[in-house]
Amino acid sequence: VKKKQIGEKKEMDDTQVKDESTNSPKTSDLERKASTHGKTDTIDDLLGGLSSDMEKMGVHTTAKGHCASCGKVIVGKMITALGQVWHPEHFVCVVCTAELGTIGFFEREGKAYCEKDYQHLFSPRCSYCKGPILKNILTAMDCTWHPEHFFCSHCGECFGPEGFLEKDGKPYCHRDFYHLFAPKCSGCGEPVKENFLTAANGTWHPNCFVCSDCLKSFPDGCFLELDGRPLCSLHFHSRQDTLCGGCGEPISGCCISAMERKFHPEHFVCAFCLRKLSQGEFKEQAGKPYCSACHTKLFV
Repeated sequence: VKKKQIGEKKEMDDTQVKDESTNSPKTSDLERKASTHGKTDTIDDLLGGLSSDMEKMGVHTTAKGHCASCGKVIVGKMITALGQVWHPEHFVCVVCTAELGTIGFFEREGKAYCEKDYQHLFSPRCSYCKGPILKNILTAMDCTWHPEHFFCSHCGECFGPEGFLEKDGKPYCHRDFYHLFAPKCSGCGEPVKENFLTAANGTWHPNCFVCSDCLKSFPDGCFLELDGRPLCSLHFHSRQDTLCGGCGEPISGCCISAMERKFHPEHFVCAFCLRKLSQGEFKEQAGKPYCSACHTKLFV
């Protein structure tokens, strides 16, 4: 009975040892777990572990700061920008997240942008094509333009040294502006650009405002209008048949009508004796008036 008991105890002890051996983790299991854990570590954790191992080996490493994006220590390569340091893979465009370490960047309000997104978001826009203006910029009419897109709205030509004129928010060259919008001279028909006169229901260049018949200017500024045309006094009365048949001057008061003409009363006289024919009695000979006595003497 005693041996059996010992045997049983031995068997029990062997069983316990076997169970304990079975429950203890094997070396291969530890390596597998470490490998799996390593695959999930970030690059920053690996760098941190490498730094620690190097310290244990007597190789001193110096941390370069903490990444402004992830907040972790930077041991390897780094980028200095915007007054901070970054892991290269963490310094990216705030819009498209493209890495900016090798392509350059634009800064606005403390944020980094790639060139494409910065120009799209913040560059001034051309008033003609609505696209961003990347280089030369032209400002006119409270708008911004590509220089090659600022041209005459009518002929499409770029403006020369004389500049442009504006109408209804559109730019025009001087030639087209005056052709399209300036009043036309009633004399020559050309656009009136600067000094002008308004008379006889029209607009005139000062040099074009003349008598329509004799083309002489009006020295005293006085003119008479007939059928929308300005005339001097002489030619106005000539067209109206109100020139004196005796002196040839205009008649503005009383007149005598005779021989299909009009006369100042004082100028209707005998063609021979020059006495007034005030009584209205006269004899006509060859288109001239004569008193009865002179007519009898000369022609009877």
